Amino acid sequence: MTVKIGIVMDPIETISFKKDSSLAMLWAAQSKGWEIWYMEQKDLYLRDGKVLAKMAPMTVDMNPEKWFDRGEYQVQEVSTLDAVLMRKDPPFDNEFIYSTHLLEMAAMQGNTLMVNRPQALRDYNEKIFATHFPQCCPPVLVTRRDDLLREFHAEFKDVIFKPLDGMGGTSIFRIQEEGVNLGVIIETLTKFGTETIMAQQYLPQIVDGDKRILMIDGEPVPYGLSRIPTNGETRGNLAAGGRGEGRPLTERELWIAAQVGPTLKAQGILFAGLDVIGDYLTEVNVTSPTCIRELDNQFGLDIGMQLMDVIEEKLNQRPA
Repeated sequence: MTVKIGIVMDPIETISFKKDSSLAMLWAAQSKGWEIWYMEQKDLYLRDGKVLAKMAPMTVDMNPEKWFDRGEYQVQEVSTLDAVLMRKDPPFDNEFIYSTHLLEMAAMQGNTLMVNRPQALRDYNEKIFATHFPQCCPPVLVTRRDDLLREFHAEFKDVIFKPLDGMGGTSIFRIQEEGVNLGVIIETLTKFGTETIMAQQYLPQIVDGDKRILMIDGEPVPYGLSRIPTNGETRGNLAAGGRGEGRPLTERELWIAAQVGPTLKAQGILFAGLDVIGDYLTEVNVTSPTCIRELDNQFGLDIGMQLMDVIEEKLNQRPA
């Protein structure tokens, strides 16, 4: 029986052919002979207890001029799919949460494997998730209180303040010992004390890169992508202009992966991205991790196929 795999993603017309990780996953699924069913977040809906979606059959190509061919949309129950890749990029807003509820219901109505598990997507904020492993993290504070943020800055002198729901390095501030604009930065990020943010000790090793380690079913890909900031930047994110350089994982990074891996596996998080600066874990990305294409190109890997192999194994383990 042919495997039917769905994907919930941002409009495929808008992705970067050169960099998009979801496209790598779809190439791998198609190489296995699986049917691909495409949908966007807006296409999911609930009617009389059934989770439905307006979805379209799709084929993908490695042609940078035309990387997909989408067929006619049709309404189907999401539970008719064998697996669904939830690859909608942040922001992690109420609409994202509603989508996870619908996908969770669909999984219960059939035997559909959700990648990643919808409840895990809701439960594990990508920045706070890292703090579940304090042995791996730098000094960190999560609060919306002005006084605690000021005390943290006074203690460590050189700190990073960042929102909990950002992506691509947006709205990340470095405040050095002199504390220039400390007050206005706190006001801006916390929206005058109404939104919680994260404070973290500044890690000077960022000059050597913010390393993305991809995890598949709790196991690390043996190479990571060090995203190196441009001159004058404290952010290595590729979206913020950083340069990606692939490197083998160090002993410390393998240790961090071993600390986090069992929790990822237990929570049904089949695909995740750990962010490591120097010796420290800073984020655990579970919503829509990237960097597949860069690592594939630099090391001759096929990370998308590694993930599809794991999905196939999980599907074969389903009860009849």
